[in-house]
Amino acid sequence: MMAATGSGTDKLGRLRRFIESDATQRFIIAVIVVNAVVLGLETSPTVMAEAGPVLEIVDKIAVAIFVAEIAAKLAVYRLGFFRNAWNIFDFTIVALSLIPAGHALSAFRAFRVLRALRLMSMVPKMRAVVQALLQAIPGMGAIMLLLLLIFYVFSVIATTLFGPAFDDWFGTIGRSFYTLFQIMTLESWSMGIVRPVMDRYPLAWL
Repeated sequence: MMAATGSGTDKLGRLRRFIESDATQRFIIAVIVVNAVVLGLETSPTVMAEAGPVLEIVDKIAVAIFVAEIAAKLAVYRLGFFRNAWNIFDFTIVALSLIPAGHALSAFRAFRVLRALRLMSMVPKMRAVVQALLQAIPGMGAIMLLLLLIFYVFSVIATTLFGPAFDDWFGTIGRSFYTLFQIMTLESWSMGIVRPVMDRYPLAWL
């Protein structure tokens, strides 16, 4: 009995060394890249007409490799697998790949390209960038609240001043929010919005 237990432990140990090895990590990264390219090629009717069946086979092989990788990690880490946020991210992405793309769920086919995001969890430098961004969220949240407050104040002002004459742009606070955001991004702001408003309200530029 002890020998059997020891043999099982040895197998798990070898499996763990295998999935954590640099060669395996590089192989998974290569599969992710190839799969992302294949999914991009599948959007081309010309390419699909010539090599559609081959691309579908490559895609299925990639999914099988991802499933095998996740299964191996679950066998090694067991419940500890879910204590790592990156593992949960990978598990979710792979699970989405297994949803059948029938007529009712055809929209999920478009989300298959999310597999490419697994590069973030596989490449250490990308993972470090994502973690840094997540750590910066509290500070960014304060900036976003400040901008939201400024937008709200000027949306109320714009709705009050320009709403009666330009209902489509400033008729409600929501419309004013959207219009002010459009002006901020400089999308058709001059001829599309500002000049017509200034023709009616010359001091609107203030």
